[in-house]
Amino acid sequence: MSARRAGRAARHGEAAGALPALSGMSDLPSFDELAPTAGQLEECSALVGSLARMRGIAAGELSLGCVVRLDRGFPAVACADATFRAEHATSLAGPAAGLLPAVGDWVVVRRAPGHDMGVIEQVLARKSDIARWRGGSRGERQTLAANVDVVLVAQALGGRPVSVGRIARSVVVARDCGADASVVLTKADRVAHAGCFLDDVSRVRDALGEGVDVVACASGAAARGDELAGAARRAGIGWGDEAVRALVPAGVVGIVLGESGAGKSTLLNSLLGHAALETAGVRERDDAGRHTTVCRRMVSLPGAGVVVDEPGLRSLPLVGHEHGLSLVFPEVCEAAAGCRFRDCTHTSEPGCAVLAEVAAGRVPAERLDAYRALAAEMRDSRQGIDPDVTL
Repeated sequence: MSARRAGRAARHGEAAGALPALSGMSDLPSFDELAPTAGQLEECSALVGSLARMRGIAAGELSLGCVVRLDRGFPAVACADATFRAEHATSLAGPAAGLLPAVGDWVVVRRAPGHDMGVIEQVLARKSDIARWRGGSRGERQTLAANVDVVLVAQALGGRPVSVGRIARSVVVARDCGADASVVLTKADRVAHAGCFLDDVSRVRDALGEGVDVVACASGAAARGDELAGAARRAGIGWGDEAVRALVPAGVVGIVLGESGAGKSTLLNSLLGHAALETAGVRERDDAGRHTTVCRRMVSLPGAGVVVDEPGLRSLPLVGHEHGLSLVFPEVCEAAAGCRFRDCTHTSEPGCAVLAEVAAGRVPAERLDAYRALAAEMRDSRQGIDPDVTL
């Protein structure tokens, strides 16, 4: 081992020593609970052979693994025979680097005989990449999780009307990044009465249409459980932990996205059946949450699939997600092709085919409001991006 590599390993060892021990994490998914695609298996097989030839590595030291946890950037990888910490190969650093691994990534990892840590040599092609824009005009995309099948958009209910815009924004990002999306309305017990709950559900359904599943739950609803469950049935949506669990069946990987204070960790604790994840309250003055999740990790849900626990997002900018907008609002985009003006904003222009659809009752006004707000933000964000930045 070179002096440089030995120094890096020593520094990593010091950092890893301060990280949580994997041996005490009973909720991490096993390798068998995760399913690479046929293409990823084929890519791994080819890479094992080429890496062994090019770098003089014994093929037996290379294996397929999945990144199941990131603590301050240090990955934990689940392989068929063990779950262990790993560092990045030098080829994953520098200007010509490949992808840095995110939670959910399938990787080719090397573990030499007698070593308790591994080295991630290559990240395999992703089937989905849940990412957001980070930074200003010269920012970059930050991958939150890879190879996710469904995004659970968590939104807390309460004394104020539900934030339809925030939900629609997350659904657009999810669809644009290659995943399905469902909505989980948390803290339903905080609404004043069943009528307010039904109004919130109606706003969400009108804005997103019938193609997005909506469920609701509450952590402290024992006294009002029957009332809220009945309201959910009348609204035609799922209720409670089992309805959420059904969104992520065995063999499926999901991620919970939402603002701090949306009840994500409380929800996952309830699904896990024990308090595995730290929770905190919200500030009374503005109903805003505090960060409690400090790492990205996968957790295995008993009798269901695997979910990525993601720190609360303070912002989710819409930069370059036009395709996602067309997937979530297909009938609006289709009608827009018939507008008299090419740059129609669907507000008050004459000859607007979209407004005609709303007037005819074929597109709910709430749905058009959500579309217009998101489309306007995308136009503004694109104009603010430096022209040499590729979206």
